[in-house]
Amino acid sequence: MSNCAIVGINWGDEGKGRMVDLICSDYDVVVRYQGGGNAGHTVINEYGKFALHLLPSGIFHQNVVSVIGNGVALDPESLITEIEYVQEKGVALSPENLKVSCRASLLMPWHKELDCLEEQRLKDKAYGSTKQGIAPFYSDKFQKKTMLAGELLDEEKFFERVTPIMEWKNLTLEKVYGAEPFTYEKLKDWYDTYCKKLIPYLTDTDVFFDTAKESGKSILFEAQLGALRDIDFGIVPYTTSSSTIAAYAPIGAGAPAIKLDRVLGVVKAYSTCVGEGPFVCEWFGEKAERLREEGFEFGAKTGRPRRVGPLDIVATRYGVEKQGATELAVTKMDILSYMDEIPVCSKYIVNGKETDRFPFPSDLDKAEPVTEYLKGWKCDISGVREYDKLPKEARDYIEYIEKQVGCFVKYVSVGPQRDAIIIR
Repeated sequence: MSNCAIVGINWGDEGKGRMVDLICSDYDVVVRYQGGGNAGHTVINEYGKFALHLLPSGIFHQNVVSVIGNGVALDPESLITEIEYVQEKGVALSPENLKVSCRASLLMPWHKELDCLEEQRLKDKAYGSTKQGIAPFYSDKFQKKTMLAGELLDEEKFFERVTPIMEWKNLTLEKVYGAEPFTYEKLKDWYDTYCKKLIPYLTDTDVFFDTAKESGKSILFEAQLGALRDIDFGIVPYTTSSSTIAAYAPIGAGAPAIKLDRVLGVVKAYSTCVGEGPFVCEWFGEKAERLREEGFEFGAKTGRPRRVGPLDIVATRYGVEKQGATELAVTKMDILSYMDEIPVCSKYIVNGKETDRFPFPSDLDKAEPVTEYLKGWKCDISGVREYDKLPKEARDYIEYIEKQVGCFVKYVSVGPQRDAIIIR
């Protein structure tokens, strides 16, 4: 039994879904273990182009069982909408190959509304939320004010327990934000429209993973966002509300006794960031627009233009350390082919001193980038499939990254298609 976590090294949007789709055929199970519908994993294959938000990126492989673990913010509306969309595209998705943990907590309709209302209240000090209800959901989860997915199986008991929670949330909606309260009728409509369709997928994943472990099944854990968005180790307060770290994978999946054998960290060949917060290597103006257009850097969930800049070695080294990465995948190498020189942010200057260590979050606003330049390759590499056939300058860039962050680059992605990959 070999188990691997695929995780983001930076701010998210590194190409994790692309890597899961590539290698998950070597695994028996693919599991999403944290986060919710607030980020998208883009996958391009024979079925088309997909931006998956809750579904694991392994759903396109019929021999693989996909699992949504207990650590996920489970939004029935978003999940059912996504399931029906991929089914319409010809993907054979059923309770046979998609399992949803009965222990996953439900993201309720009021979580999204509260998220939007709070961002409005913050105005120019907003955190850059995707407004998918993630922060209110995790806040309620740790207050023990959420419902477990398994409680949907008994409708009468579900409403008996959820009604006092709804009344409690209505106090905040009405008294704090001056918004309309939720009603039983509105909640019943949500239950009938989405939750009933979710019930066939609900699974006792304790039993599922015990059986998988006993039979030697291999498991691939799929993370959302990156190390710099982790609730503990990220750039607070501009983080997500869950742990994006590989060490959390078995817990969020519902199988804490399962050990990881590999941690594949995914890093883009340049830096991108969606949302607010410090971004030391950020570019502006024409060169930012050019890079954004070449890489089509727009958020899979929000459509917002991503902030862009050169590869940040300081942040990447930190992400590799926190994720415990055993190997790396560098994605979107082909996008840099237009550059005469390839810039990298090799160090920061903080309070007048150079450092190669990632600073404490409140010091990041003071940090300035130190930029180095490597020679560009100035040719199309999207058709290359063997490392030795890459231009020397492209190989130099990969090997520079390895040396600087202390981790072997096993995969080099040179295009969005599944086969546009170099495996070393």
